[in-house]
Amino acid sequence: MTIDMVLGQVLFMALMALTGLLLQRLTRLDLTLACLLAGAGYGWLVPVIGFDTGVRAYNLKDLVFYVILPVLIFEAAWHIRPALLRRWLIPALLYAIPGVLISCFVTAALVYWGIGHPAGFPWIAALLTGAILAATDPAAVVAKLRTAQCPEELTTLIEGESLFNDASAVVLFAVVLAFASGSAVQQQSIALTFAATFFGGAVCGAICGLLAAILVLLLKSVAATSLVLVFTAFGSFYLAEHLLHVSGIMAVVLASIVARFCLREQTHTFLKGAGITWDWLGLLFNAVLFALMGLVITFDMFASQWLAILIVIPAVLLARVLAISISSFFSALLGRRIASEWQITMVWGGLRGAIAIALVLSLPESLPYWWTIQSMVFGLVLFTLLVQSTTTGPLIRKLGLSPALQKTS
Repeated sequence: MTIDMVLGQVLFMALMALTGLLLQRLTRLDLTLACLLAGAGYGWLVPVIGFDTGVRAYNLKDLVFYVILPVLIFEAAWHIRPALLRRWLIPALLYAIPGVLISCFVTAALVYWGIGHPAGFPWIAALLTGAILAATDPAAVVAKLRTAQCPEELTTLIEGESLFNDASAVVLFAVVLAFASGSAVQQQSIALTFAATFFGGAVCGAICGLLAAILVLLLKSVAATSLVLVFTAFGSFYLAEHLLHVSGIMAVVLASIVARFCLREQTHTFLKGAGITWDWLGLLFNAVLFALMGLVITFDMFASQWLAILIVIPAVLLARVLAISISSFFSALLGRRIASEWQITMVWGGLRGAIAIALVLSLPESLPYWWTIQSMVFGLVLFTLLVQSTTTGPLIRKLGLSPALQKTS
């Protein structure tokens, strides 16, 4: 692929993102939904004009994981206040590890029972579906919470859960996919593999974040600070995922948190400039991500797999209710009670997006049930964006979580 082709594809993705931002401005839709519609529109347009976007099912996972997710995850973790994260760390980890396992297995059991076709859709296929859909992407919900001036502790808890459960869901998916593909994975080593991958990524990220903070304090420059932090986001993911074979997502999370923690007492202008850099980078990559989702969605799957989609939607919602309820119960036992209004918001705000799409597009086509899983995941992602995301505002108002909404109602 030549340089001019790469540049053309980069400009095309930026154009989709800008179109989504313009559509949001004109229609006042959520950013995620506006960008998804823009991507779907360009997906219809590009065959007409004969332009090759370069986006394929086999390369979208690498594009999302190695280019888009490091920026989005680092940006989300960078804006979390270390003191608040420390206060809500135990509940976030309960939601992210036991909660992910509960969500995965409950979703799998309900989907397996609902489809009721062991030959065409075996238990391992249901487990893959559950693992893919265990990861949440609450970007749209968090934006609403901030706009509505909801408690910052709730926003921190939702973002913290999402950051950690993305990592655990990806590791879980890799283990289940190894079984589905016939790889030699010993059952007694599953827990050890999961722990080593998850916490290995955390250690790698913590070291990268510490080195980044030291380098920032040595350079003391606005431009250099932004450069170091952007390099850390991409570098920590690449080092962990590609070289050390541990969780890249977990590495980025810890790199951002540790760097932010080490620099929290600094008030120099070069640190304030870093926040501006992450604001526009987060906006751009978030818009590109959902535009890409709209670009790759094919509506043929909804015609052929509508029943499976109708089965997976209530299955995932029920699994989310159980995961949040059980994890909240244990959190209360450990001294951190989660209000029922917060639990309801977390259940309904557990949207699925980037990671679910990236994981399902990485399924080998040699698996006979890959098309069914892909259809269910795409259908659920659309449901969360069209229904859950758009109704979060009224839900927040009804639960009385927003002083701003209460004043305007």
